[in-house]
Amino acid sequence: MNIIVCVKHVPSTTDVKIDEKKGTLIREGIEMQLNPFDLYAIEQGMRLKERYSANLVAISMGPMQAERSLREALAMGCDDAILLSDNIFAGADTLATSYTLASAIKRIGFDIIICGVKSTDGDTGQVGPGVAEFLNIPHVCYVTNVVEIKNKKIKLDRELGDIYQTLNLSLPCLITITKDIGEPRLPSFRGKMKAKKAKISIWTKNNLLENENLFGLDGSATRVVKIFPPTTIEETELLSGTVSEQARKLINRLEKLKII
Repeated sequence: MNIIVCVKHVPSTTDVKIDEKKGTLIREGIEMQLNPFDLYAIEQGMRLKERYSANLVAISMGPMQAERSLREALAMGCDDAILLSDNIFAGADTLATSYTLASAIKRIGFDIIICGVKSTDGDTGQVGPGVAEFLNIPHVCYVTNVVEIKNKKIKLDRELGDIYQTLNLSLPCLITITKDIGEPRLPSFRGKMKAKKAKISIWTKNNLLENENLFGLDGSATRVVKIFPPTTIEETELLSGTVSEQARKLINRLEKLKII
């Protein structure tokens, strides 16, 4: 069984800057880390690897600095790692990112693709389902537990607010994992040393052999037109009188502002 886990290299701080011309994140000089939600995807991949003797490959798209996150994935137990890095991939929105990842995964071959439920920088949760759509495979989001894999089907649990479901999905498929699966394991010392020496495969557009017009900014359906800090208005109004009088004044004020 071949399992692909998608990971992302994201800022470890909320103090980020944006290129106002391109509308893209300026990553130079920013401390980066492996997307915290992807740690749970790796953990789920490791559990399946141990249970079903699977081969686990971590894949990421980003600048060369993203090797750091892939080495962390290797330290946790992934068998191989591939970095999609090319100037033409830069500035991709979720659509172009999904297309690029799907193009690479198609060439690798897989039975299951595992993603974190979202990334901390984009917070959209769109890339996992987008990859599945480009590969024309079934997918399920918000998975909390993988029960078993049998007869080319995967049985899993997921939570949608107050709704809990147990589903059966045919392989190959894609799932996104929530924190409810349990705490990710810490890399062992041996794992860290192995990851430090491991060779990470770097793939460019030449490895994918796909339509270059669908990569990066050219392939993005959305563009950032304008970036500006939100305007904040701070006003303090003290209400006097008895508790009942203050309550009535508050209600009148909220009605005037059309909040209630």
